Amino acid sequence: MECKVEKNKEHCNCTYSPCPRKGNCCECIQYHQKKDQLPACFFPDEVEKTYDRSIERFIACHSE
Repeated sequence: MECKVEKNKEHCNCTYSPCPRKGNCCECIQYHQKKDQLPACFFPDEVEKTYDRSIERFIACHSE
């Protein structure tokens, strides 16, 4: 299956401009998994801007 990077970028809410994984969801998920984090798309925009992609923050923002 071919990755549709440009199409994925249309829906990517990651605000980290120099991110080399933007639009490449498979690489993004693997990168954040290794850091015990979740990708930007798992968070509301206002939370994503804080760059706190921890699992704890995910749970907190979805428990509010």
